[in-house]
Amino acid sequence: MIRSFADHRPRIHPTAFIHWNAEIIGRVLIGRQASVWPMAVLRGDVDAIRLGERSNVQDCAVVHCRNGVPAVIGRGVTVGHGAIIHGARIGDLCLVGMGAIVMEAVIGRECLIGAGALVPGGFRIPPRSLVLGSPARVHRKLTSSELAHLRQSERSYVALADRHRSASRIL
Repeated sequence: MIRSFADHRPRIHPTAFIHWNAEIIGRVLIGRQASVWPMAVLRGDVDAIRLGERSNVQDCAVVHCRNGVPAVIGRGVTVGHGAIIHGARIGDLCLVGMGAIVMEAVIGRECLIGAGALVPGGFRIPPRSLVLGSPARVHRKLTSSELAHLRQSERSYVALADRHRSASRIL
C-alpha cells in the first residue's frame, strides 16, 4: 500500500516495482528499476527515505529513520529478507544480509553485511568490507568473486521484478 503522511507523498519512479503488499509511507523516494517486495515497510514519517535506482528491499525488511536522520540507500543495493535499516547511509552496490540490523551507521560502497549482523549507530564501514557479527566488526576486504556477487544480486532482482510485473497475478 502506498500512503501519504501529513503533507508528504511517496515519489516512485514509474519503472520501479512495488509489490501490492508492501507499505510505502510518507517522505519516500524510490529510484528507477528499484523494487520493494512483500511485507517490506519503508516508513518515511519522521524523516526521509531514499531508495536508489536498481536497489531492492526484500520481503519483511523495514526501513525507517528518526527526526533529522534520514535513511539513504544507494544504487544497486540489496536489503535482504527481514533486515532492518534505521537512519543509516548505505553506499552503492552493498548487500545487507537477511535479518541484519543497521542502526544510524555509514556503510561504504560495495560492502557485504552478513546475515544477522548488528551494526550499531555511529559505526563507519570502509568500502569493500565484509562485516559480520553482533556487534558487527569488519572481518576483511571482499574478494573479487564476492564483489561480482554484489553486482549479480543487483541484476537478478531487476530481472525478477520485471518477471513479477508481467507474470504475477492475484488469484
